[in-house]
Amino acid sequence: MTSTKNRLANAASPYLRQHGDNPVDWYPWCAEALERARREDKPIFLSVGYAACHWCHVMEHESFEDPEIARLLNENFINIKVDREERPDIDQLYMQAVVAMTGQGGWPMSVFLTPDLQPFYAGTYFPPTRRWGRPGFREIVAALAQAWRQRRADIQQTAEEVTEHLRRTQQLALPVSEPSEQLLRKLVEVWQAHCDRTYGGLAGAPKFPHALELRALLRAYQRWREADILDMVRLTLEGMAHGGIYDHVGGGFHRYSTDERWLVPHFEKMLYDNALLALSYTEAWLVTRQPLYRRVVEKTLAWVQRELTAPGGAFYSSLDADSEGEEGKYYVWTAAELRAVLGPELFDVVAYVYDVSEHGNWEGKTILAQAKPLAQCARLLRKSETELLRQLAEAQRLLLQARQRRMPPARDEKILTAWNALMIQALALAGAVFDQRYLHQAAQAATWLLSHLRSEAGALYHSRLVDTPAEIPAFLDDYALLADALVSLYQCTGQLDWLETAVALADEMIRRFHDDEHGAFYYAQSAHEPLLVRQKDTQDGATPAGNSAAAWLLTRLWHYTGRNEFRQRAEEVFRWLAPWAERIPTAFGHFLCAVDFAVGPVQEVVCVGPRESDALRQVRQWCWSTFAPRRLLAWVEPQCPPERYAPFALLAGKPHVGDVAIFVCETGVCQPPIRGQEAIRSWLQKQQRCDGAGN
Repeated sequence: MTSTKNRLANAASPYLRQHGDNPVDWYPWCAEALERARREDKPIFLSVGYAACHWCHVMEHESFEDPEIARLLNENFINIKVDREERPDIDQLYMQAVVAMTGQGGWPMSVFLTPDLQPFYAGTYFPPTRRWGRPGFREIVAALAQAWRQRRADIQQTAEEVTEHLRRTQQLALPVSEPSEQLLRKLVEVWQAHCDRTYGGLAGAPKFPHALELRALLRAYQRWREADILDMVRLTLEGMAHGGIYDHVGGGFHRYSTDERWLVPHFEKMLYDNALLALSYTEAWLVTRQPLYRRVVEKTLAWVQRELTAPGGAFYSSLDADSEGEEGKYYVWTAAELRAVLGPELFDVVAYVYDVSEHGNWEGKTILAQAKPLAQCARLLRKSETELLRQLAEAQRLLLQARQRRMPPARDEKILTAWNALMIQALALAGAVFDQRYLHQAAQAATWLLSHLRSEAGALYHSRLVDTPAEIPAFLDDYALLADALVSLYQCTGQLDWLETAVALADEMIRRFHDDEHGAFYYAQSAHEPLLVRQKDTQDGATPAGNSAAAWLLTRLWHYTGRNEFRQRAEEVFRWLAPWAERIPTAFGHFLCAVDFAVGPVQEVVCVGPRESDALRQVRQWCWSTFAPRRLLAWVEPQCPPERYAPFALLAGKPHVGDVAIFVCETGVCQPPIRGQEAIRSWLQKQQRCDGAGN
C-alpha cells in the first residue's frame, strides 16, 4: 500500500513529522481534532512519544504503518499524536492516568479518551498482535470500538472515575510541614538501604542515572561529612563513567542502562541527562578532585558542542537510539572493526581496557566499557597512567573518525527552553570551575534563548526550531529553570544584566502560574488551552519539577533582592512538598537541593570593585575551588550606575570607595567589610586553611 502524507508531515515537531507517512489519519493536538470528536461523537486515540524513543519507533512500524490497524483507527477514532517534549502538560496529565490504570508508565503512551477528553483505557507499548502476555493492539482497537457502540455507560463510568482520581491528585492530601535538613537524611537512608554496593546506583535493573538525587546526596555529604554518603555517590559516578552507559568514544551518556552493571544502555542520548550529569560530575570533582570526573565533564561537553549545538549557540534535544533501523548500531563494534581502525598495538590496549573479545558482550558485538580501574589497567599493562591515557585518547580519536563515517542516529532539533537552561547551568559551573570557554558557550546560548524564545513583552516560549517561529507558551519549568540559570551566569560572570533578567522572569512566572487561592504554582499558564485538569507538578523525575525549580530560584533571588514576595512564594512550595519528600525522597532530588539551600546556613560574598583586580580574581577562584552549594557570590562594580543596584538589597549601599572590598554575611550576620588587596588576601588564606581542615 502506498502511503500519502497526513497532517503531521509539515509539523514543527520532528517526532510528529516521523509519522507523516503513516496511513493513520493523524491530527496534532488541536481545536479541529477535539471539535471533530465532539461533533461526530467519536472517542479519541491519543498517542504520546518522542523522537529518540526506541519503542515508539517499534510501535509505529508494527502498528501505525499497518493498513488494517490504520483502517480500524480511522473508522472508529479521532487519532491524535503528541510529542511529549513539545506538550509536557498533556503528557503529564495523561501519564498520571496511565499509571493509575495500569500501575506503570512510559513511552509510547497509548490512551483512549471520550470526546470530552476523559481517559477510559490506557497503556504504553502494545504489539500489533497478542504476544509476551500483552494483548494485541489490533484486538484492543476493535474491542474498544465495539464497546463504545454497545457499552457506552460502562466506558463513561470508568472515565469519570479516572477523571475524579486525577482531580484528587491535585488536592493537598497531606498536612503541610516545614522543610528541614532531616528531609536530606531521609534520602540518605533510602540510598543506604537500596544502594547497589557493587556497581553503584539503586539496586536492580534497569538503572537510571538519578543525577538529581546524586546532587542532593553531595549536599548531604557537605552538611554532615559522613564517608558512606560520598562512597555511594563515587561508586555510582565511577560505575557509570566506566560502563557502557557512557560513550567512551564520543563522550556523553545514554539514557539508562538495561542491566545492573551499567553495561548495556538504552542508546538514546538526551540533552537534559547530559546537562545534569555534567553538573553532578563537576560538583563531585570539587569534593574529591578525582581526575576521572573532570575528563567525563570535558568529554560530555565536547560531545554537546559537536553534536547537539545549533547555529547561534542553543542546544538541540536528543539523538535517537536507532540508526539504520537498529538500536545501538552507531555505537557498537566487532573486534575485527576495532582491529582494522586501531592497528595491532592500540587494539591490544583497547581490548584490555574495554574488555573486547571476539564474541563481544552484546548480541555478538562489543559495547565499550572499562572493566577495571585505570590505575589497575596501567599497572598490568606496565605503563604509566599518563601514557595509558594518551594511548586511549588516540584510540578514541581514531574510533570517532571511523564512527563518523557511519549513518548517524536521527537528531531531534527542537530547542526546548527548560532543557537548554539545564545545559546553560552546567556550562556556567564548568566555566567557573574548569575553563572560561564554557562560560562563553553558556552566555551565547542564554542570549539566543532570550532573543528567540522570549517576546518583546517578556513572555517566554517553550520550544522552537532554529528556522521556525515559536508558538507554544512556556511552562513553569521553562521560566524557573531559565531564570535560575541566569542567576548562575551572574554569579560566574558578575554581569548584572543576567540577574536583572532573572528577576524579570521570576515576576512573570509568579504572575502567570501562581495559585493565588491555595499557593504554589500551576504547571501550565492560563494562556494554554484548558485541559481536563489544571495540574501542579510535584515530583522530580529525570528533570526538575517546575515547583522544585521555582522554590530554589525564588529562595536565591530573595537573598539578592530582599523581596518578601519571593520568600513567601518559595515557602508555600516548601511547606506543600515537604511531607511528600519525607515519604518518597527519591522522587524529590531537586527539591531536596532547594531545601538544603533554604535551610542554610547561606554564605553571601559581595565583591566590590573591578572584577579583574588581583584580589577579587583570587576571591572568585576561591569561591569556585570548593564545593559550597550554599554560597552566593555577588558583584558591585564601579562603572555600573548605583541606581541599577537599588532593587538588590544585597548589593545596594555598597559603593566603591577607592579600593576593593568584600562583604561577607552568613545567616543574617555580617562581618565588618574587608577592604584592600592585602586584607582580602589575608582573609582568603584563613578561608583556605579552614577549607583544607574541613576536607
